[in-house]
Amino acid sequence: MSSTLVEGTGKNRKRAALAVLPFLGIGLADVVLLLFWGIEPLWGLAILPPILFCSVLAWIVFSTDFLEDRT
Repeated sequence: MSSTLVEGTGKNRKRAALAVLPFLGIGLADVVLLLFWGIEPLWGLAILPPILFCSVLAWIVFSTDFLEDRT
């Protein structure tokens, strides 16, 4: 592996984290809001896996430049 690929990977990971963190924060804030609202904790735990799954999936797409050659 050349050094440019290794350097590019770190940059892509940082860019991916910066792109996904606001949406992950909004999703986690939604879970906290539901718990403080008085809804049963089971509902908070029920919506947490889709939030985490979508965040991880978005991070993978952004960090690997999966859609780069399609545009």
